[in-house]
Amino acid sequence: MTCLASRARRTPSPDSTAAIDSPQHRDGKFRNVAPRRAPGLRKTLGIAWRVLTRKPDTTVPRAPIPVRPLDAATLAAAPDASLFRLGHSTLLLKLAGEFWLTDPVFSERASPVQWAGPKRFHAPPISIAELPPIKGVILSHDHYDHLDHAAVLELAPKVEMFVTPLGVGDRLVGWGIPAEKVRQLDWWQQTSLSGVRLVATPAQHFSGRGLGDGDTTLWASWVILAGDLRVFFSGDTGYHADFKTIGERFGPFDVTFMETGAYDSQWPEVHMQPEESLQAHLDVRGRWMMPLHNGTFDLAMHAWHEPFDRILALAQARGVPLATPAMGERLSLAQPHAGERWWQSVETSPQAAAATQAA
Repeated sequence: MTCLASRARRTPSPDSTAAIDSPQHRDGKFRNVAPRRAPGLRKTLGIAWRVLTRKPDTTVPRAPIPVRPLDAATLAAAPDASLFRLGHSTLLLKLAGEFWLTDPVFSERASPVQWAGPKRFHAPPISIAELPPIKGVILSHDHYDHLDHAAVLELAPKVEMFVTPLGVGDRLVGWGIPAEKVRQLDWWQQTSLSGVRLVATPAQHFSGRGLGDGDTTLWASWVILAGDLRVFFSGDTGYHADFKTIGERFGPFDVTFMETGAYDSQWPEVHMQPEESLQAHLDVRGRWMMPLHNGTFDLAMHAWHEPFDRILALAQARGVPLATPAMGERLSLAQPHAGERWWQSVETSPQAAAATQAA
C-alpha cells in the first residue's frame, strides 16, 4: 500500500500511466473484480419503461422529512469524532479537530440539469456558505447523486484537499479545481492528511456522467482512520468478496456507513439489498452500522422508507446495533446511539394522512 500524493499532483487522466498501471484498468476501462454483466439495450429500455409507467407513489414521502438545522456555532462546539448526516451519502465528520465531507451533494436535483431528474426530499441541514473550512472531501465515484458539480465549485475555496479514486480527480481539475488540491488513489492505496489516514478500498459498481464515458473513472469505498477511531464508508456497491478482506486488513470498525437504498432485483450487481448490506457490515467486522444512500432522493421502485424498515428488522434479528440519525442530528462515533425512528413519524403524520386522503 503506497501513497499517491506525489502522483496525484500530476492529476493523471484515465489514459495516463497511473491508470494504465492500475490492476483495475483494462482496455481503456476500469473493471470490477467480479465482471459486471452489461444490461444490454433491451433490459435498459425495460427498466426505463418500468420507472416511467409503473413507479408507485410511495417512492416519495407524503410529508416533510424532519431536518435539524445546523449552524457554524453548533459545529464549532461539537466534540471530536462527531458525525452529522446532511443527506443521501453526504456526511460531515469532525475528526482530529478538522471537518471532512463525503460525497457532497447540495443541489436540488441529482441530475445533469436542475429542471429534471431526482429531486431532494429535504433541504440540506446547512448551506455550503455556512460550512466551516473543510480539511478534506472524500469522493466515492462520479455519479450525479455523489458528485455535484455546483457543490464542488462552491466548496473549493474552503477545501484543502479532494481525495478521489483514479480519474475522478481529473474531472475536478477539468472543472477548475487546482491540481495541487487533488489526490487520486487506486484500490488499497492510502494517504494521510492532518493525522487522518484514508485508504481507498474495493467496491462493486460502475461510473460515468454521460453516454460516452462509462467506467473511465474508478469507484471506491473508503477506510477512514483517526487515532483509535476506525470507520468505513461503503460508497455505492453491490455485495462482493473483498468486504471480508477489508475487515481482515483494517477491522474491526467502530461504525460502518453502509449503502442501504436504491436497490432493485433489476440491478443486483451494483447496489445491495438490505440483507447484503447487513452481511457486508458483518464482513468488515463493524460494530455499529449506519445505513445511508436513502432518505433524500427517489432512485428506485421501493417505498422511500423501505430501506430503513428492512435494515432495522434485520439488524434487530442479528443483534447488530443500528444508528439512524435524522438529517442534521449529531452522532458520536465514539459512543453511537440508535436515534429515533424518524421515518416512521413521517408516514404517520397528519400531513401524510391528508395527502393519502387527497390521493
